[in-house]
Amino acid sequence: MKSLGTLAGAAATFAVAAVLPQTALRLPADLLLVNGHVYTLAWDEPDREGRPAANAPHTNAGWRPDAQAIAVRGGRIVLVGTTMQALTLKGSRTRVVDIAGATVVPGLVDSHVHVAELGASLERVNLVGVRTEAEAVERVEARARETPKGQWIVGWGWDEGAWANQYPDMTLLSARVPDHPVILRGLHSFAVWGNRLAFDRAGITRDSHPPDGGEIKKDVSGQPTGILLNNASRLLETAMPRPTPADLERRIIAGLKTLASAGFVAVHEAGSDRALMHAFEDLEAKRELPIRVYVMLAARDPDGLPEWQKKGPDRTTERMLVTRSVKAFYDGALGSRGAQLLDDYADRPGHRGTGGAQYGFNADLLTAMMRRGFQISIHSIGDRANRETLDFYERAFAANPAARQGRHRIEHAQVVSPSDIPRFAALGIIASMQPGHAVEDMAWAEQRLGHDRIKGAYAWRSLRRAGARMVLSSDLPGSEYNIFYELHAAITRRDKKLQPPGGWYPDERLTPEEALRGYTTWAAYTSFADHETGALAIGRWADVTVMDVDPLAAGSDAPERLLNGSIRMTIVGGRVVFESGVVR
Repeated sequence: MKSLGTLAGAAATFAVAAVLPQTALRLPADLLLVNGHVYTLAWDEPDREGRPAANAPHTNAGWRPDAQAIAVRGGRIVLVGTTMQALTLKGSRTRVVDIAGATVVPGLVDSHVHVAELGASLERVNLVGVRTEAEAVERVEARARETPKGQWIVGWGWDEGAWANQYPDMTLLSARVPDHPVILRGLHSFAVWGNRLAFDRAGITRDSHPPDGGEIKKDVSGQPTGILLNNASRLLETAMPRPTPADLERRIIAGLKTLASAGFVAVHEAGSDRALMHAFEDLEAKRELPIRVYVMLAARDPDGLPEWQKKGPDRTTERMLVTRSVKAFYDGALGSRGAQLLDDYADRPGHRGTGGAQYGFNADLLTAMMRRGFQISIHSIGDRANRETLDFYERAFAANPAARQGRHRIEHAQVVSPSDIPRFAALGIIASMQPGHAVEDMAWAEQRLGHDRIKGAYAWRSLRRAGARMVLSSDLPGSEYNIFYELHAAITRRDKKLQPPGGWYPDERLTPEEALRGYTTWAAYTSFADHETGALAIGRWADVTVMDVDPLAAGSDAPERLLNGSIRMTIVGGRVVFESGVVR
């Protein structure tokens, strides 16, 4: 891409999404993107099988862009059409960017993130992909050599699901790193691994009891082994020094800038406590948020909710920071066997996980927040957890029918009994799901669930076919947030090595259009911003992502090409926040 002083050439033959309004003819644009392949997503939704609508720019020959250029003024789109039309809005101060055939789509949104954790992960010992205990300890030992004795060392990313049948203990970690308390969080934050000094500082001994919904792994003599699962993870985490406000702000900015470079114009923060909220609010007051943030308040921080209950949810969508949702947990994770199941785990007879009130779920608190107008988002992984979460919503709607319009969500909806799948549509509950989870979990998920029950897991097509609304996300930093990886996983149900060849339970795949809408139009609906964003159209926010691969054409014809895609430009409210390697 390059900025141009002048451009010439005849307009190509495109299905123009909107003609130039007469009022726009009199004022120059701030920014023009020209000579692109623009997909507006302004056409109708695909059907439940993913077939494109009659007015979609799709024929038997495949997908084709429905515009070539866009013009931006005052943070909003004023033209979607051809390059020739756009150039009529070029003024002396207009920036004109020739994107030279790159693909333009509505700005991408990751609808389930932990952005401060992403920022913190950039500072921590990275254990993503480690295969052995020895390799993990070696990385921690390297960090210890450059860390003053007595200071905490924090790592993250070892896969608690893949390691669940043979968790490490604290012996080697304590021997190699004796002078630093160490806490190593699992990839999905449902397990932690610590050394002896960390357990001593936390006061975790053979006499310690886990909280409801948690497990302290102990050896045959009753001594803690060094592993804490699900809710017990907090026993070690609370012993760590709390991050300062400056720490949180630094981590938020680092995380958001990283996401801007990944093409995202907005994120939904999945669980913000008081300290994190204050950091977000301070950054917004200083106008330092580079991309939009839609916050789910943390129900696990109940002391922070009364103020918001009194104030009520944000109704505006105009601010960079919008707080309108509350995030709660119903159960744990499948990998650590914390997900609550209707029947025993296939690989642990007699065990069904933990959920509901035993896991800290407070139905009365959530019902009160729902009455106040907040959207409720509930983490539910297991089939029993999903059933009981749907039951909760059904009871709440019976008592307060107006609450049915709240666009409430189930986060993950990972394992759902076939009989409960139609209830999502019947109750209007949005299934907030993560394509990467399926291909990351497929190595062990069937071991946990068995051959029959796995058919209701990661069941994207089944939910769509039943009429459920859906939104897609990464759950970062527990999963990779690269949009091309996520789109590939959604379309193929294959991993980066293109395995398995035909896809893992391929009948549950999404189409390229559905996958892209999961990060655009569906995300806009989920955050009540569907009248402002999600599609490229006159009057909407100029939130735009430019990439070097066509996700609809490549996703249809050669989806493996998506894995080599890259982001060229990210625009938020008409402001370029990322361009060709430079984060602004």
